[in-house]
Amino acid sequence: MKSILIIATNGFEQSELEQPKKLLEEAGAKTLVASLENGTIKGWENGDWGNSVQVEATVDNVSADDFDALLLPGGQMNPDILRMNDTVIDLIKAFDKQGKPIAAICHAPWLLIEAGLVDGRVVTAWPSVRTDLKNAGGEVIDREVAVDGHLITSRNPDDIPAFTEALIDAVEISADQVPENV
Repeated sequence: MKSILIIATNGFEQSELEQPKKLLEEAGAKTLVASLENGTIKGWENGDWGNSVQVEATVDNVSADDFDALLLPGGQMNPDILRMNDTVIDLIKAFDKQGKPIAAICHAPWLLIEAGLVDGRVVTAWPSVRTDLKNAGGEVIDREVAVDGHLITSRNPDDIPAFTEALIDAVEISADQVPENV
């Protein structure tokens, strides 16, 4: 079974964590939500605080070695807080060094910029992040999903189906990998 690490903190875009997580699990993957602290983190939805999500591990206690891919939900607050945390950036760099899929949506490509992964790559993001991507050396496109090697980026919640499908394809999750009950 493929294992996907999801890194988020308070202010994550509700749909960009919950929907890909659900779709990945339905496809047969195991997901783990890691954050800066134990407890719960609160999403952001429609201009206000949304649902809480249980944190299953802190970023200090996870390793890229233990996962097949990394999912970075957006929201404006979430990646802005996370990009200031050295452990988070080191984890992103570790996934990159191992050539494992890294999927970032909406404002989450800020984390890719902070990790130094955008230069020379084809990427997309929320419109207000695109200048930052260009300034970091990225070739910015306006498409629901951009896949460049093991980097997967998308623009907004409307892109979640294509975004998640690209991540599923990248880690080759398929129903035949799910053990049948005998």
